[in-house]
Amino acid sequence: MPSERMKTFGEFWPFYVGEHRRRSTRAWHFLGTTLALLLLAASVAVRWWWGLLAVPVCGYAFAWFSHIFVEHNRPATFRYPLWSLAADFKMWGLIVRGRMAEEVRRVLGESDGPAS
Repeated sequence: MPSERMKTFGEFWPFYVGEHRRRSTRAWHFLGTTLALLLLAASVAVRWWWGLLAVPVCGYAFAWFSHIFVEHNRPATFRYPLWSLAADFKMWGLIVRGRMAEEVRRVLGESDGPAS
């Protein structure tokens, strides 16, 4: 992680993409975010307010698992919690549209990262 604090999301995004080079890391993030969104929607729909407490746990558990066991780096959430959340949703949207691999190539100037 850069020693100097980033000041804008535009500075943060390339760093975030670099921390998610592996497709499998992005897949774990996508799964966690999708499940968190579904849990959020279901909790609101049935007015199960305690379920809302599980939303961030669900989302972060999958993401942190991928950083520890797949990417082998420290989640940016610890230093940049709001930008990490925003970047996770941006990445989720790019994955849904099938454009995240292209974004990795654009931002990092390399292939879509290792297959794992």
